[in-house]
Amino acid sequence: MKQSLRAIKKEATASALSEAAFQLALEHGMDGFVVEDVVQRAGYSRRTFANHFSCKEEAVVMAGEHFHRMEEYFEMISQLPEDTTPLEVMYQFIKMQLTEEVLRRIYQILELSKTYPSLMPHTLTLLNRLQNGAKLMLSELFEDRYPAGYNHFLAGAVCAAIIPMLDGSVHVQLPGLPSGDKEEESISFDEYIDSMFTYLRDGF
Repeated sequence: MKQSLRAIKKEATASALSEAAFQLALEHGMDGFVVEDVVQRAGYSRRTFANHFSCKEEAVVMAGEHFHRMEEYFEMISQLPEDTTPLEVMYQFIKMQLTEEVLRRIYQILELSKTYPSLMPHTLTLLNRLQNGAKLMLSELFEDRYPAGYNHFLAGAVCAAIIPMLDGSVHVQLPGLPSGDKEEESISFDEYIDSMFTYLRDGF
């Protein structure tokens, strides 16, 4: 799972470009800037931008991908008991990946997408990348110890359950975000995650 220096540099370039696009979107809206503004702010060329992103919308959304590196996660879960199940590993994965910063960014991106629908297809890509990271992690850890498809189903179920929390279908008080007008009806982020995993452990 160790990254090469070239891969780290590539990732850093993509991160700088997406961060510039994200900040411009917050400042001016999607109609208020172009790719040229992104590359000027980030200090790269249009060709470099094209090597990483197909459009400014994709760059904006990928700023939400501030997930912990898999190396950090493997180091953490290596300290768990050997008989830890994939479900418990996924619980730790979600708690570690969905930090206050990540939740805030994804929330802001989803709010932007309500005004600018062109962002929506790319938000699905962002959540898909989280799901793929989870599947990779489960495959690396458990290999052939579970039936074919088990890791895919588990990662898919967990990541799908996150969407209602982020799009407002279920009112969850996300860390670091204002509570709005429905504070009395909301549950905390930790309560939502614990409830979700209780259903997964005990069945529906």
